[in-house]
Amino acid sequence: MLDIKRIRNDFEATKERLGTRGVAAEELDQLKALDEKRREHIQKSELLKQHRNDVSTDIAEKKRNKENADDAIAAMKKVGADIKAIDADLELLEEQVNSIAAGLPNLPHASIPVGADEESNIEVRKWGEPTEFDFEPQPHWDLGTALGILDFERGAKVARSRFLFYRGLGARLERALYNFMLDLHVTEHDYEEIIPPYLANDDALYGTGQFPKFKEDVFQIKDQPLTLIPTAEVPLTNYYQNEILEEKDLPKYFTALSPSFRSEAGSAGRDTRGLIRLHQFNKVEMVKFSKPEDSYEELEKMTNNAEDILQKLGLPYRVVLLSTGDTGFAAAKTYDLEVWIPAQNTYREISSCSNTEDFQARRAMIRYRKESDGKIDYVHTLNGSGLAVGRTVAALMENYQQKDGSIKIPEVLVPYMGGVKEIRRA
Repeated sequence: MLDIKRIRNDFEATKERLGTRGVAAEELDQLKALDEKRREHIQKSELLKQHRNDVSTDIAEKKRNKENADDAIAAMKKVGADIKAIDADLELLEEQVNSIAAGLPNLPHASIPVGADEESNIEVRKWGEPTEFDFEPQPHWDLGTALGILDFERGAKVARSRFLFYRGLGARLERALYNFMLDLHVTEHDYEEIIPPYLANDDALYGTGQFPKFKEDVFQIKDQPLTLIPTAEVPLTNYYQNEILEEKDLPKYFTALSPSFRSEAGSAGRDTRGLIRLHQFNKVEMVKFSKPEDSYEELEKMTNNAEDILQKLGLPYRVVLLSTGDTGFAAAKTYDLEVWIPAQNTYREISSCSNTEDFQARRAMIRYRKESDGKIDYVHTLNGSGLAVGRTVAALMENYQQKDGSIKIPEVLVPYMGGVKEIRRA
């Protein structure tokens, strides 16, 4: 959540910056008017309460002196009623202010391009050359079905469309990939491995910015205040919810494998086949807690951590800086890693690495104590995919396919595959 004081004190600049993210000027004007009214009510309430305290002292004094205090008592009853009415209005105003504020996205960082959508994104760098074949490459869903390692038909039968079964060496490949990713993050990138809950409460989803704006994107448990996590970012970031960390303990790095559950609301007709857009998929997540002055350096490191996995797997990719219109709700700045998908002849997102600055920390009340003066400030939180496992399976299958429909295994994964060097038809 944005700092309401920052909005108030730098209103026009804030309105302009949020306008690049699609926030209507009228919404900010309404917030400003409600905030001003709220502050007026606070002032009135405080003045009346102070007056009530002063007169109460006077009434007590008169009673001690056996003087008549009936008029003062009657006046105080009216003051008490006025305070009650003002406080009731104030409670309503607080709800209205918080409702608008909770729906406002993060302020975009000054370094990101201004634009309405992905067309304004900027390519930062590329690694590797798109894979070339002397035959027509097959899409991963055809390869997987022919090899008997991906079963979408039975996944739809048991659950619904966009679910699947991994079988045999397909399941082994998925497991090999996420174990490789976790090992790399823990042993070379200095993350602490976590196994988080796969369900989270409303406070946790509010903390990371999924609630209240994006409830249609998740699977909620009926008659329970719990939701299947859309990403391990939710439990990992909320690990320190309502806590104060010590400056000496920052930065903190967490990584976790978890299933991710997405309703994919609004994605009808997009990527209906294959592993790109599923309702359930595994993802290795990276989360960081940083001092504000270090968070953008930590974002570059996190992005490099995700790139390291793709480079070791030998998968061509590019890094894209997202524009204001394409940046996620909670993020101030995001790099997308897009891996080459041969059958589609294009790059597709496989990781997003974001700095949310203090946006999530304010919502989840995650703070730290400064060593220099003991003052309390909000941490900056960062998150990134390291990587989306199903999409990595898809990229690996398509880039390492051979003419006969078999799939080579990258050298770094062979130990995780029990020595298997390629997947062939049984």
